[in-house]
Amino acid sequence: MKYIDTHCHLDGEEFNDDRETVVQHAREAGCTKIFLPAIDTKSCQSVLDVCAHYPDYCYPMLGLHPEEVRGDWREQLASSIFHHPSSIAIGEVGLDFYWSREFEQEQLEAFEEQVRWSVETRLPLMIHCRKAQNELVSILKRYWDDLPGGVFHCFTGNEQEARQLLEFPRFVLGIGGVLTFKKSHLPEVLPAIVPLDRLVLETDAPYMAPVPQRGQRNEPSFVRHIITRLAEAYRVSEEEVCEKTNRNVERIFGLKA
Repeated sequence: MKYIDTHCHLDGEEFNDDRETVVQHAREAGCTKIFLPAIDTKSCQSVLDVCAHYPDYCYPMLGLHPEEVRGDWREQLASSIFHHPSSIAIGEVGLDFYWSREFEQEQLEAFEEQVRWSVETRLPLMIHCRKAQNELVSILKRYWDDLPGGVFHCFTGNEQEARQLLEFPRFVLGIGGVLTFKKSHLPEVLPAIVPLDRLVLETDAPYMAPVPQRGQRNEPSFVRHIITRLAEAYRVSEEEVCEKTNRNVERIFGLKA
């Protein structure tokens, strides 16, 4: 059984002491590739460094995360590092009004600028969104015909929110550890609304480890628990979950498992 972790902060300091072991565990579990999102200029470099250390296994996605957007966002995005030729996607980008709307306008402008990058480069988007779906959808609709596609990372929403995002035909939903949480409604929402050919697998490691590892540091080998829960929810085999999500990754990112 082979799968791809499409969103893992493997460059984070949480992995500094045992990154090699984490990668080995991932390989042993069947993880054939790991995609690493940057969140700012500093992490762009750390993401690139880790990916260079694990060629043809770790792949960089470069962008400015909404929680890192401040008044200097234009200066940040002027850095050439965001346009490194090895990048497979623009991300992690998006909108986040969960904690504060202090930099709301800056977030909106920074996100739209990076959406334009996606249109120009034809690189897919890795999108983060919390408490901002209406605003996010409004921006994406301006580029409806030109968007190359991407992932709505860490989807945890309801049926209405799923339907709204699925209206963008070249995008998929990223599903992680929240699926396995006791109070999660995703095992009911997803099979009712979202076909398997609109999903990809992710960890968002080191965050949001799935049950039974909840509370621990997350890592790519734990995706196996997400696969098991998806197979139960959709009433298909774990092999089918992997096959379909891998095809979705190939369609969006051009990379095979």
